[in-house]
Amino acid sequence: MKSARIVLADDHALLRRGLVAALTEVPGWIVEAEADNGREAVELVARFRPDVAIIDLSMPELNGLDATRQIVASAPATRVLILTAHESEQLVREVLSAGAKGYLLKSDAGRTLIAAVGALLDGEPYFTSKVARLVLEGYLRGNAATSEESSCLSPREREIVQLLAEGRSNKEVARTLNISVKTAETHRSNIMRKMEFKSLSDLVRYAVRNKIIES
Repeated sequence: MKSARIVLADDHALLRRGLVAALTEVPGWIVEAEADNGREAVELVARFRPDVAIIDLSMPELNGLDATRQIVASAPATRVLILTAHESEQLVREVLSAGAKGYLLKSDAGRTLIAAVGALLDGEPYFTSKVARLVLEGYLRGNAATSEESSCLSPREREIVQLLAEGRSNKEVARTLNISVKTAETHRSNIMRKMEFKSLSDLVRYAVRNKIIES
């Protein structure tokens, strides 16, 4: 099997440890760096330029979907494998649209993680069997629908929605994104107006509904 340099991102340390152990059993495969949030994952991929980035879909600070978009933009040669507990045709479509090359359910990782990474190294996409079936059924139905709600926001606005939904203040948002507090406040006001949110609770419910954060 081909050698591989891998960056792994998941906010559960125990799961990361198990994945690293499985990956490094393959001769020539090394996990160069680990991240416990999406923002760190983007930074590590930009630094190490790995062959494969394994990215959890649900992570703090920056979720896996938005992290994937940034990784694909900054390191296009890195192939992204999404790791998630969610099996949803809509999510698969959004992940593919973001530029990921594979979608692996955590429940299947123990059996198929090596095969998934191997497929990406060979330039082939990889989907958990359940997810592949969802994609095929959607294709046969001619259903190309995506989340209309979610598509209303720009990538930067989605980042800010996640941080706000996680309880960050405007100052904390500004510091995390390296923008001014005034810019953070402007983004927040624009989001509330655009999405017709009446309160922060509306914003949090939206973030959960659209899998930007976990419930």
